[in-house]
Amino acid sequence: MDNLTHSLVGIAMSQAGLNRKTRFATLALVLASNAPDGDIVTRFRGSAAYFEHHRGITHSFLGATVLAMILAGLIYYAGRRVRPKPSGPPINAKWLFFACWIGVGGHLLLDYTNAYGVRLLSPFAGNWYAWDIMPILDLMLWLLLVAALGLPALLRLVSAEVGARKTSYRRGAFFALAGMVLLWGLRDISHRRALAQLGSNNYEDEAPLRYGAYPEFSPFAWKGVVETESSFHIVEVSALAPAIDAEHTQTLRKPESSPALDAALKTHLARVFTNFARFPWAQVDEDQDGYEVHIRDLRFGDGTAGVFETTIDLDPRLQPRSESFSFMGGRK
Repeated sequence: MDNLTHSLVGIAMSQAGLNRKTRFATLALVLASNAPDGDIVTRFRGSAAYFEHHRGITHSFLGATVLAMILAGLIYYAGRRVRPKPSGPPINAKWLFFACWIGVGGHLLLDYTNAYGVRLLSPFAGNWYAWDIMPILDLMLWLLLVAALGLPALLRLVSAEVGARKTSYRRGAFFALAGMVLLWGLRDISHRRALAQLGSNNYEDEAPLRYGAYPEFSPFAWKGVVETESSFHIVEVSALAPAIDAEHTQTLRKPESSPALDAALKTHLARVFTNFARFPWAQVDEDQDGYEVHIRDLRFGDGTAGVFETTIDLDPRLQPRSESFSFMGGRK
């Protein structure tokens, strides 16, 4: 998920009660909720390196525990040197570690809900795990969290003006977290229905070998990707509709095996990419200077050039000259 969502969820967890257990709980939860994305430093080595390491060790069970320990230690060390306020709980090392661990764990859970996924067992295994129900940027979740956390703040301002008792943030925090879980439940039910629709059809007289449904803005709208013996099919799916129109899909033919494609798939970046991609679709372009092989993950975009695309440039002897990766167009 995006960092605004991670931060808002961290604030909600703090206001739900953890801020009563130790000083700096809110600071710890906000920092911990964003800490796993520290792997962005690999971006300085280029987008290919970032892709290879993103959501790896920092998004694993082991990494979460190590990050929580480091962050809790730093906050505790710095917090002991800050003069405490007369009100509020004292700093507590155990609760501070728990807050950091919950914050990092919440980050992993949020990232698990979307189609990109996380490598929870890294560095011992590179398996990707994803729930596939939430988009990486979800406006509905933003609005839910902002409204649930912001309304108590507004009511506190009104209460201060009229001299009434201040409204607690706690109810808003519980509402935010409960609303998020309910949204997950709604999307999960909708996702299961979309998958059932995709699996119950033939595509150009071919049965589906594999299929997946990936989230759009609406909880009821999904992008379906179906693999058959000869092709990949991209189809719009509505969980509210009785069925999908399997006759009107975007069809992408699988490439024929070739020495250029085989050589490209043996490169390091291609191996990393095909381990990540659930629906890798390749194109081979040949010219007088050699070959350019493009591999795209059809979960993202619609097969358009530059969207989740690995490009391998081969010379006429099929030796790799360069390897590059693009998230959303424009390669580094």
